[in-house]
Amino acid sequence: MSYRVLPIPPETSVAVRQTRLAPGYGHPVHASTATSYGPCRSCLATFRVGAERRLLFTLDAFEGLDSYPSPGPVFIHEEPCEPWAAEGFPPEVRDLPLVLEGYGRGRHLVARERASGARVEEALERLFAEPAVEYLHVRNAQAGCYIARVERTATPPA
Repeated sequence: MSYRVLPIPPETSVAVRQTRLAPGYGHPVHASTATSYGPCRSCLATFRVGAERRLLFTLDAFEGLDSYPSPGPVFIHEEPCEPWAAEGFPPEVRDLPLVLEGYGRGRHLVARERASGARVEEALERLFAEPAVEYLHVRNAQAGCYIARVERTATPPA
């Protein structure tokens, strides 16, 4: 199975850092020093507690997919960071307690599974084996907040 993990769009991070407003909502952004491990939704690296500053804002992870809003809290580094674009699953997200949610047409929740560590790829395989699943959301299993989106990619011909 071939897939790619997508962080929030880079233009969203840039706009939040520049305007200090939540995209689509206009709520003020909250800046603070990291007090917990949660990952940056841009670079998908976990924050160094007490050493890095982060921005908290409201994001609709379904923006552009459905007209029903589903806002939730997300963090990004206060300073610009390189958005995640590597192959595979982000190593610093892998060991967090995760819920992988498989969505189908019309934002219909088809299946979900808890996974972390070495079990992430197994869970991705099972969820993407379901024909109705078009994409996945990765969420924190403790807080429920959105981390990233996962999409199938075309498998190169053999």
